[in-house]
Amino acid sequence: MRYVFVFLFLLAVKLVSKVFFRFTVQWVGREPERAWDGMRVLAILNHTSLYEPIFAGAAPNGLLWQMARHGVLPVAQKTVERPLVGRVFRVVANQVVSVTRERDQTWNDVLERISDPDALVVILPEGRMKRTTGLDLHGRPMTIRGGIADILLGTEDGRMLLVYSGGLHHIHAPGDRFPRLFKKVRLRLELLDIREYRGSLLNGRSPEEFKAQVIDDLTHRRDTLCP
Repeated sequence: MRYVFVFLFLLAVKLVSKVFFRFTVQWVGREPERAWDGMRVLAILNHTSLYEPIFAGAAPNGLLWQMARHGVLPVAQKTVERPLVGRVFRVVANQVVSVTRERDQTWNDVLERISDPDALVVILPEGRMKRTTGLDLHGRPMTIRGGIADILLGTEDGRMLLVYSGGLHHIHAPGDRFPRLFKKVRLRLELLDIREYRGSLLNGRSPEEFKAQVIDDLTHRRDTLCP
């Protein structure tokens, strides 16, 4: 019955988020019909804060239920090990997988879970947070990691929701002690058919070439579509 607890927790996060923050959500183009059906991958671009669970405030209950029943969330090992934040991230999806920075068994554990035709993979493709400098913790530019290409190759069909974040540094930046409340959260959404997207970029290319294509495409989308 873990999924019931996860769903109730997500509903609580949604309620608190809607009380303390204001959400502006736009679609890239026209909102698709039955936009939330058939979701297999949910990718959040422009990762700036561990407070991103407040995005639940903009999610329909059906999506929260799907995350509670079938959600697969890879989370950096050091995040899971944080005393408070780690506990939060352990209960925002049905299966939370602690992963290292290496392409090892922890990543294989994620890929094994997406074989479930009902699985919804929630991923932050950059794999690390952007600091207020616009760079990562080590002073390097924020780039898309190749893991999302592995997920797309392992997902036969369904839809991918790209969530373009306006960033949360104005609410909570890495290193801040407390969040700033009653701020606006800006999101832009784009829905892609996985089979069509994969086919447009794969097109006879090797898996490594496909990965490079995905990285370039998502980087371009992030840099041009984040609000």
